[in-house]
Amino acid sequence: MSLLRYGMVFFGTLTLMTHNVSSHPKEVAKGKVEVQPFGATSSGQKADLYLLTNDKGMEVAITNYGATVVRIKVPDRSGKVDDVTLGFDSVKGYEEGQSYIGATVGRYANRIAHGKFVLDGKTYTLPKNNGDNTLHGGINGFSRKFWTAKEVSSMEGVAMQFTYVSPDGEEGFPGTLKATVVFTLYKAKNELRMDYTASTDKPTVVNLTNHSYFHLAGQIPGTILDATLQLKASKFTPVDSGLIPTGELRDVKNTPFDFTQPVAIGKRIDDADEQLALGKGYDHNWVLDRPRGAAGLELAAIAHDPESGRVLEVLTTEPGVQFYTGNFLDGTVKGKGGFAYVRRSAFCLETQHFPDSPNHPNFPSTTVMPGTPYHSTTVFRFSAK
Repeated sequence: MSLLRYGMVFFGTLTLMTHNVSSHPKEVAKGKVEVQPFGATSSGQKADLYLLTNDKGMEVAITNYGATVVRIKVPDRSGKVDDVTLGFDSVKGYEEGQSYIGATVGRYANRIAHGKFVLDGKTYTLPKNNGDNTLHGGINGFSRKFWTAKEVSSMEGVAMQFTYVSPDGEEGFPGTLKATVVFTLYKAKNELRMDYTASTDKPTVVNLTNHSYFHLAGQIPGTILDATLQLKASKFTPVDSGLIPTGELRDVKNTPFDFTQPVAIGKRIDDADEQLALGKGYDHNWVLDRPRGAAGLELAAIAHDPESGRVLEVLTTEPGVQFYTGNFLDGTVKGKGGFAYVRRSAFCLETQHFPDSPNHPNFPSTTVMPGTPYHSTTVFRFSAK
């Protein structure tokens, strides 16, 4: 039985407008993209920053280094616009960073146990960059690559396409993989849509996501523990000491992992729970309660900051979401404007297939075959109340 059939639906099914990219200028919504220099890496390669704006006061900035979301500016309940993501003032911070802040991560987001998996009877060995495991694509994954950027036409708003071609054998993964992510900022609503595609010339494994860190209160000091979260998930995948899923799908009921109703992130984060101790807080994959046979966008999460009133809804076609509470931020990293990023000063909602899926036949498959491209879509929807 498909894992997508587990659980109950708490939010209901959403109907969204079909996303269309058009080559006909008369159909294209008027948007705005500005390009700015974003500094240079240690090797001297220059990075660019692409600014997307809409009619509702939202601004998104993305750099071609790592196809990374640098900032997302949205209004609060009083109309005050502020940046709700962590990040850096130039590409140097991203090159030196170890936390994947804002990046498009791959070829395989999250962890692969012991840096190994078997595909079609062959064992592939990957570099270990997270203890005994491979994390977010290896030592030099997609977050550390320059992607080719171009503006593309969209009927819904303004859109930027980023493309990276990963050669066969890069970081140990088989197949030449062409990966593309299109970021679309809607003109008439504060939504950022990310459409991922990937094609390969050999069987391989693919799991792409965006690794933005959110602090919905804006660029002010503090933690995210008072923010509330609701997850459309009645099960999660417990982990071992290396944060690798055990293979179990555990019911969240009567545990600190129950976010089926809105609850403050910090309410139970320090409870005496083995899984919380292993993750030093929340750093786990939730199994989304998708309706039987559903393949389109479904609501996965709702986060709300009570002070600013800002709300983030996450919609996705993916079967899982990694909720991470910035447990390994320790204040040594200084981001935009010199802010020190302290423990639990932001959260991530990484839409994904499950961690270590290539080593768990009972998990939804991450295998991608030649002639059958990978597709995935996630939407960040912002509002205030």
